[in-house]
Amino acid sequence: MKPTVRLLSGVAVAAVVALAWPRLGLRAAAPVAPASSASANVAVATVPGMPPVLDPHNLYSETAPGKVSPALKGDPARIYVPNLRSDDVSVIDPETLKVVDRFKVGDSPQHIVPAWDLRTLWVANNAERKKTGSLTPIDPRTGKPGRAVDVDDPYNLYFTPDGKSAIVVAEARHRLDFRDPKTMAMQYSIEVPQCGGINHADFSIDGRYAIFTCEFQGSLAKIDLVNRSVLGYLVLQMPKTRFKDVPVIGGPDVSEICTSRKGMPQDIRISPNGKRFFVADMEADGVHVVDGETFQEVGFIPTGVAAHGLYPSRDGKSLYVANRGSHKIHGPKRGKGSVSVIDFATEKVVSQWPVPGGGSPDMGNISADGRWLWLAGRFDDVVYRIDTTNGDMRKIKVGMEPHGLVVWPLPGRYSLGHTGNLR
Repeated sequence: MKPTVRLLSGVAVAAVVALAWPRLGLRAAAPVAPASSASANVAVATVPGMPPVLDPHNLYSETAPGKVSPALKGDPARIYVPNLRSDDVSVIDPETLKVVDRFKVGDSPQHIVPAWDLRTLWVANNAERKKTGSLTPIDPRTGKPGRAVDVDDPYNLYFTPDGKSAIVVAEARHRLDFRDPKTMAMQYSIEVPQCGGINHADFSIDGRYAIFTCEFQGSLAKIDLVNRSVLGYLVLQMPKTRFKDVPVIGGPDVSEICTSRKGMPQDIRISPNGKRFFVADMEADGVHVVDGETFQEVGFIPTGVAAHGLYPSRDGKSLYVANRGSHKIHGPKRGKGSVSVIDFATEKVVSQWPVPGGGSPDMGNISADGRWLWLAGRFDDVVYRIDTTNGDMRKIKVGMEPHGLVVWPLPGRYSLGHTGNLR
């Protein structure tokens, strides 16, 4: 069976591979073979200014337990939760599981993002359907907010691997705004006209390109960070069937014919060896596997209803998938939410943890010691603390519609953005 190639208008590079999965209409990606001993010590040639990749087989090696930067010494352990509909931030003490502070920020806070140098946490207030977007800085040493900086439509925030620019993801504008990482003064922009709903991203192992998800286009956009251009778009393939969105919590997974003509890609995360990108898709109920260099889809992993957030384990062996439990953008309470655990080596689901009583796990991160997965319960106004050893869950009540929470402090040398994509 030959791959089916689709080119989007005006794009030279955009290929889609339609493969047959026995259950969902796509086949599994063939696991990447380990590198030979001859190439084991080959250094990664990174862009100038980017910290070196110390382990080319595990780019998450510096986010392991015990590797919290000395610069973070004295930062109190906290979970910072942006509440989208109440325009505020809830602050949780992870030891007591109590909300110890709550403060107002800008309109429609979406994500809380660690700065590249790890010394500021930025609240991205994208002011949905308004022109009052802003970034509110939080000092992680005191846990208190500072004066907001006005920026246009900051749905999400990333940083270039060399630390020279913040990337404000102006979702409604189909645009990436590169700004000074300290002052947020505009440097330049990259228009991404065929990426409707541009929102989440991850970066190549060498820092030369990034891949962004196009939520409302059912596709991905590959961005050349060196030449400041769009390399191409990739339309993601939909499976033949998906999981049925039914209120049977903890019951058997029921499949249905997938009638959606396009996906709704959300979070994206690169594999430890830097060769593949995993893309959570809310409409497809699983994770697409994409070869970063060829920019082709090479497989699909079904996970659960409305796959949404992706978080690598602290040892770089597993990928946690937050399945939000509803195919709707504004879903109901107590949906068929769950967490799936994918083994990076085999690219298979090895554990499945439904939310007791139903729920809507969305965005978050893993604690510094790797023991807890913290996720916002988007439609249930709670935060979940999930035991990564067995899936046991605790719930903490927060504000209205919590979204991209950040766990602090986190291990790592620098931040690429989102809710703590450190390396």
